[in-house]
Amino acid sequence: DNYSAEDKYKIWMRHRYKDCVGCLAELMGHDAFRVKELSLCTLMKFVELEARYPLIKVEWKGSLTFPCELLKVVVDGLLPLNEDASLLISRFQEYMEYDDIRYFVIKAVTESIGQVMQKTKERPLPFYQQNVFSLISPINMPNKECDMVKFMVKQDNWEELKVSKLQAHKQAFEKMWLSFLKHKLPTGLYKKVLVILHDSVLPYMNEPTLMIDFLTVAYGIGGAISLLALNGLFVLIHQHNLEYPDFYKKLYSLLDPSIYHVKYRARFFHLADLFLSSSHLPAYLVAAFIKRLSRLALTAPPEALLMVIPFICNLFRRHPACSVLVHRPSGPEDMSEDPYIMEEKEPSESRALESSLWEIRSLQDHYHPDVAKAAAILNQSLSEIEDDLSGLLELSAYELFDKEVKKKAVDVPLEFEQVRGLFGKKNDIFAEHFTL
Repeated sequence: DNYSAEDKYKIWMRHRYKDCVGCLAELMGHDAFRVKELSLCTLMKFVELEARYPLIKVEWKGSLTFPCELLKVVVDGLLPLNEDASLLISRFQEYMEYDDIRYFVIKAVTESIGQVMQKTKERPLPFYQQNVFSLISPINMPNKECDMVKFMVKQDNWEELKVSKLQAHKQAFEKMWLSFLKHKLPTGLYKKVLVILHDSVLPYMNEPTLMIDFLTVAYGIGGAISLLALNGLFVLIHQHNLEYPDFYKKLYSLLDPSIYHVKYRARFFHLADLFLSSSHLPAYLVAAFIKRLSRLALTAPPEALLMVIPFICNLFRRHPACSVLVHRPSGPEDMSEDPYIMEEKEPSESRALESSLWEIRSLQDHYHPDVAKAAAILNQSLSEIEDDLSGLLELSAYELFDKEVKKKAVDVPLEFEQVRGLFGKKNDIFAEHFTL
């Protein structure tokens, strides 16, 4: 017991400080938001002070003195397992503007995911995973090393450490997202992740192709999730030369009645347009897409038809070999004679090139005059210039209705006999049987 009175006091104070941190960590789970918020801000003040005045001695010049353990306590408080912490997380976002805080938070989140998710045996933890997503999805990654100038605590030895290196930030960011996405997600979360993936995640990864497993799983889920996975796959295929066998077969299988109704319709058709823009695609494949889109168009709403008919016309312009579908006689008298096999999953086996485009012909009698007019364009030879789809992709039923309401009606010439009296019209059935 050789400690001096001052040493004993310091030890006692250190224990009190630890107890205080423990209490604040508990209060981050308090029912009242104001208490949570105050606990969070106090702990972050402690993080700043500990970084400035380390509680550990600097053993050698390159050693890290940032209070990672204390920041991990904060991150664990932001990621409860059984409640939505999005409000507290949004309060925390201002701290994520600091490059050093962001770097160590990314590390702490990766550690937290490893500790929490390995116990679940592949079952999703909806609240926890949603909280992680709320914390990591708004992360603003720096683009260049010279952008990294905002540190909460700039230390003397920062230059030698990874905290100031963009490459290290990217590696930590990549590791965090991969550890988050390797576990099964709740369905709604798949959509949220896929919406931001191509903009907010892939550009900041050292190896974006590592995302292929996640995207392949998402692409196989079906429905809107598959449509959204297209965006990420598009980036990997076009920018990172990813080989994806059976890609067009899978894209073809995504064409079901819902594509004309989902809210991601514009995004899907924009990407489908890009994927079908290559002039090297075989005619049978493009013909299969044209036939399937046309068949599904029979039950589509008018706003979708005004977009898909020009879409189909563009495919004919790019692939003149498919124009046999238009120039064949008007199609089978009996619809069961159409050689095209709608149920066939393999585009090459669908016999689309042997068919005709009777579906678009039938749309020439559509109740909406704009649709009938758009469908009638296939009766003439198509111009070489492609239609611009950008204004049509987002077209909604409300806009269509609004446009019709605002139309100014011109006087329509009608031939009619003026009525004289109630039953005075010539050859009127009433006038024959009744008199007034």
